[in-house]
Amino acid sequence: MDLDKRIGLSPQLTSYVVAQAEPPTPAQQRLVEATLALGGVAEMQVPHEQAVFLTLLTQAIGAKTVVEIGTFTGYSTLAFARGVGADGVVHTFDVSQDWTAVARQAWQEAGVADRVRQHLGPAAETLKSLPGDLVIDLAFIDADKVGYLGYWEALVPRIRPGGLILADNVLYAGEVVDEHPSRNGQAIREFNAHVRADDRVESVLLTLADGLTIARRLSN
Repeated sequence: MDLDKRIGLSPQLTSYVVAQAEPPTPAQQRLVEATLALGGVAEMQVPHEQAVFLTLLTQAIGAKTVVEIGTFTGYSTLAFARGVGADGVVHTFDVSQDWTAVARQAWQEAGVADRVRQHLGPAAETLKSLPGDLVIDLAFIDADKVGYLGYWEALVPRIRPGGLILADNVLYAGEVVDEHPSRNGQAIREFNAHVRADDRVESVLLTLADGLTIARRLSN
């Protein structure tokens, strides 16, 4: 797994943290290997300890309907599918047929494929395919960074009171404090400011991996 996503941790501390998490299942380990075989894009996969955290968080709030923006090869999807249980559903959105083909094989191997609904195409459009009365327990944003604000605004009204919205890479390798960030770094900085000012939620930014925001939807 890529270690550079873990902001501020030495290799020794990273190894220690990973060792404290529940170990990967055989299906998860094979998915890691299949993702690494894709080359440099493998860095987009969430670290294993973050995946364990996502499963625990899903279970902790009793989430049964999860929406994930950004499937990639499906490691985080696996985490949510484990969390929602046999009677839950994970709607996951991505634009890549190649990456999601790897994901589907992993979901099948892990025995959770029946809990996953894959939506292919730009999420700004495909999100509209969700039933209008669908209430979301938990949403996870981990896709194109300039799209974060739009995804946030599409999702917040549909999250149940007490439900959660998570956003990944909110430190963006430290660019959020750079004087001259990249376009993506600037987009994340603006997104973070927007979340902090949004009175529909209460939120915290955690220094987990490359930064993870957890926002709880307040009552209307």
